[in-house]
Amino acid sequence: MYEVSRLFRVGPILLFLCLAALGAAVFAQIEGSDRGVMPIDSSGGLEVSGITVDVSAKTADAARLGGWREAQRRGWRLLWSKYHGGGGAPGLSDGALDSIVSAIVVEEEQISPTRYIARLGIMFDRVRAAEILGVGGMASRSAPMLVLPVQWEGGTAVSFEQRTEWQKAWARFRTGSSQIDYVRPSGSGADPLLLNFGQTQRPGRRWWRALLDQYGAADVVIPSVRLERQWPGGPVVGKFAARFGPDNRLIETFTLRVGSSAAIPKMFDEAVSRIDSIYANALAAGLLAPDRSLVVETPPEIEELLPEKPAEAAVTAEEDSADTDQPAPAVADTASFTIQFDTPDVGSVSSTESAVRGIPGIKSASTTSLALGGTSVMRVSFQGDAGMLKLGLAARGFSVSESGGTFRISR
Repeated sequence: MYEVSRLFRVGPILLFLCLAALGAAVFAQIEGSDRGVMPIDSSGGLEVSGITVDVSAKTADAARLGGWREAQRRGWRLLWSKYHGGGGAPGLSDGALDSIVSAIVVEEEQISPTRYIARLGIMFDRVRAAEILGVGGMASRSAPMLVLPVQWEGGTAVSFEQRTEWQKAWARFRTGSSQIDYVRPSGSGADPLLLNFGQTQRPGRRWWRALLDQYGAADVVIPSVRLERQWPGGPVVGKFAARFGPDNRLIETFTLRVGSSAAIPKMFDEAVSRIDSIYANALAAGLLAPDRSLVVETPPEIEELLPEKPAEAAVTAEEDSADTDQPAPAVADTASFTIQFDTPDVGSVSSTESAVRGIPGIKSASTTSLALGGTSVMRVSFQGDAGMLKLGLAARGFSVSESGGTFRISR
């Protein structure tokens, strides 16, 4: 009797301690200080990098200014060639270039009292530069893709569970000139619990649908790297793989090597650029289309629970329609679509939403991902198919392109 009563007294205490420990572990996983890297650039600017300049002047400041001016001119010519395949770019004054250049990225520089040597990157404002380039505000891009980077080292795979150099490299990557619309989580908050390595091994669509809907994405890309260190402080080999979709399908692999651990960030930056090119080629080849199984309007398990239409009612409906000269009108199903649109300012958000809501058949339209100065994402519920929605958007004066149920609109 004594032992039983003692058990009843100690049991709740042990249960409380276990729950407290579990709560502390979850809190530590969410609030840990060793995770979370905010993407440094999500503005959607057009970047031209790797421009080398060597300018001499009377003073160091004059030499630097002259180098930046020269980099802007050369960057504009390179940007024009990228979208128009060569040919003479329209001449712009330094003042006009200043108005469309949003930033100058210093990659390397050497300064002397009379000379400036540097390798620079030029960031062009997407909206302003697109007007001169004549590309409708943006080159054709993919549907929003959630980025889930995985780093293997020492037999352990890590995604957002803790901060890694691979995650930092993807946060540094400037996505403005990419054809892939990346959705890059910061890795803070609940990201370590939701977006971990284990999630990449789960092909089940139900949980993937919830995740992608939460992050405003249509599908997922899984770039991975496996690090192999030859000896402490010595050469490091990185084996990279570009994977895609909830089934973790392999698209392409490659290997890079650096002489020491200090050069890993530079190797990762090069790898991210190469993987972005791999995904762009896959998009052009039609291999990066969003998985249709990730968007299900009526889950099968719910359809099974819905009551079947009585046979008598069906016969009556047929007889009624036969008695009339006009056939019964067909009711179109309601479907959800994703619309990407440019938002240079706050007013463009409300004006585009109002224009889309005015299309016949639109049940709801709301912006789920806002990026002022870049590309925002709107989710609409439309009574009809994709072709009907495309016609409705075109009737409102939009230029429309469609890929895998995702629309790209611009004026």
